[in-house]
Amino acid sequence: MKYLILVADGAGDESIEKLGGKTPLETANIKNINQLAKKGTVGVVSTVPEGIAPGSDAANLSVMGYDPRVYLTGRSPLEAASIGIDMSDTDVAFRCNIVTLQGEGAYEDLTVLDHSSGDITTEEADELIKAVNEKFGSELIQFYTGVSYRHCMIVKNGGTDYVLTPPHDILTQKVGEYMPKGNGVDFISNMMKESYELLSKHPVNVKRVEKGLNPANSIWIWGQGKKPLLSSFYDKYHIKGATISAVDLIKGIGICAGLKSIDVEGATGTIHTNFSGKAEAAIQQFKEGMDFIYLHVEAPDECSHQGDLPGKIKSMELIDEKIVGPVIEYLRSTGEDFRFLILPDHQTPISIRTHAGKPVPFVLYDSSKETEEDENRGFNETAAAASSLFFGNGYELTDYFFGC
Repeated sequence: MKYLILVADGAGDESIEKLGGKTPLETANIKNINQLAKKGTVGVVSTVPEGIAPGSDAANLSVMGYDPRVYLTGRSPLEAASIGIDMSDTDVAFRCNIVTLQGEGAYEDLTVLDHSSGDITTEEADELIKAVNEKFGSELIQFYTGVSYRHCMIVKNGGTDYVLTPPHDILTQKVGEYMPKGNGVDFISNMMKESYELLSKHPVNVKRVEKGLNPANSIWIWGQGKKPLLSSFYDKYHIKGATISAVDLIKGIGICAGLKSIDVEGATGTIHTNFSGKAEAAIQQFKEGMDFIYLHVEAPDECSHQGDLPGKIKSMELIDEKIVGPVIEYLRSTGEDFRFLILPDHQTPISIRTHAGKPVPFVLYDSSKETEEDENRGFNETAAAASSLFFGNGYELTDYFFGC
């Protein structure tokens, strides 16, 4: 038996008037996924426990089979594991976005225009993070380059009792109300303010402005946490697995769980990612004897954060055409039974351009147990809500998927 979980990050949404009251998933032409739904099972799952922020950290831990209430120690430590940072037990990791702020006057009066600085390239970002580290780095604080706009700050013997806001939650908002809060947090606030002066004049951003691109003119610190201790995925499910993702967070969760992390050339975490390359990588891993693939695609989430409704719909169609279609064709050609689970990790409604904690739809297909075909079953919120199958925790759905 082969197993594949495909996470369409942020694909869940609400009904939209522009779409005639339908959701993006109902609107998208996702014939391959819907064909699996017709002969499989659909339902609803709550991936984020009540009281936990609906981030990709908690949601993907849950979908990968881990209770976030037990294992979530913060987002950035998981990303640090992917970057290859060897954290001590007293280190604290922070996510360091490089964002686009706009406006005039004091830093607090600026607004968050873009949490991703126009999906800045990793090469450009590396130059900026090196400048930030040269300015603020010390024996106690170090900055590390991640991917695109997502980077990491490590503080030795640091604290975690701060209120830090994800920048994608405050798009178009003035930053003053969302500045870091907590005892001893001034060092973070001061670095963010000073980084604006530093990065606004940096040659990388001067060139980006000349090209009409959003400048990465400030760091934004959030997502703090200490070194995570996940139990072994193999010990839990007794299968060998790998993760395929452009996002350090997902890679880090997999690494901490003992899964193999597969890099795909051209995987960007946006709608311009190498969809076909991800499918090819999954197929190659199965050919080499891997039992399980956790394949994560960030594109729907990024389109949602940007308020790009056509892009969100298109991203799902690309996932269906370039990933699901080829992978299914390969798996059927082997003659071996397989199970395929497809779901968003969380909602990212276009209307609010950030994450929401409501339950999401899923499709579960088992080639050895095809159900009687039902045209009403599909990968969307309406069809899932009509099902009687509901899981109150994402890890319970994962246990069910693996037959535990």
